[in-house]
Amino acid sequence: MSELRYDGRVAVVTGAGHGLGRRHALELAARGAKVVVNDLGGDRSGVGASAGPAQEVVDEIKKNGGEAVANPDNVATPEGAKAIVQTALDAFGKVDIVINNAGILRDKSFKNMTVEEFDAVIAVHLRGSFLVSSAAWPHLRDNAYGRIVNTSSPAGLFGNFGQANYATAKMGLVGFTKTLAHEGAKYNIKANAIAPVAWTRMTEDLLPADFADKLGVDQVTPLVAFLVHESNEDSGEVYTVGGGRIAKIFVAEGPGYGQKETLSVEAVRDNWAAINASEPLAVFKNPMEQMGPLIQQLTS
Repeated sequence: MSELRYDGRVAVVTGAGHGLGRRHALELAARGAKVVVNDLGGDRSGVGASAGPAQEVVDEIKKNGGEAVANPDNVATPEGAKAIVQTALDAFGKVDIVINNAGILRDKSFKNMTVEEFDAVIAVHLRGSFLVSSAAWPHLRDNAYGRIVNTSSPAGLFGNFGQANYATAKMGLVGFTKTLAHEGAKYNIKANAIAPVAWTRMTEDLLPADFADKLGVDQVTPLVAFLVHESNEDSGEVYTVGGGRIAKIFVAEGPGYGQKETLSVEAVRDNWAAINASEPLAVFKNPMEQMGPLIQQLTS
């Protein structure tokens, strides 16, 4: 089968100075994409700034014969996000691909989490993905082409102790991704999300050390690269990926329980088992589809 190439495509990868983002940038560049390597250069809590990490990745790409430019701006500010996209426009004339990968950690049990710790994580993961995508969106629409990948997490999909801020941001990205898929459909803009499991400086305290080699970032990037390829037609989907395994994540609804009469607290109690039934599951594409069973009940 033919090799997947990205010749003529321009990609913006945020948080690309380390870990997953670095691997994404290197892979796309090796396959012909021109890449904006964005990284603020702080530590994993978001403290500090340095142009070094992004530039080091750019230097590696150029050494290998690729094209890339570094950008050290902050995804969490409107000015920073616009500057990231403007870097692509100034260097390469357009933007085709946006991979929102930048993130920080401020883990703390909920009872000890401060407003500042909550807001800081939301600002980078969720607000940052919004701001960078927003800055790129007019250009994607004008060119009638775009591929966006947002980085969610199993912690967002299922919750995780000590990560109320992180989980909130990561689940928010699921709704954000699905909305972008709806709004981008007629402009050939595809948006998908990944929930990766990989050994990086973000996860080294969370994953068993003996899994480090098996959960390399190189096991995640192939999915990301395919999702941003022009041949990919799927949009609005979420995939978990890591260690050589990829699976689609579904937001689904059980069969539920309904009655013609107005519900009472006792009716809820008495039909609790039916309300919680998980089979058969239904997967809906939009809110109108999800309301289908309710409308059928109300009109039957």
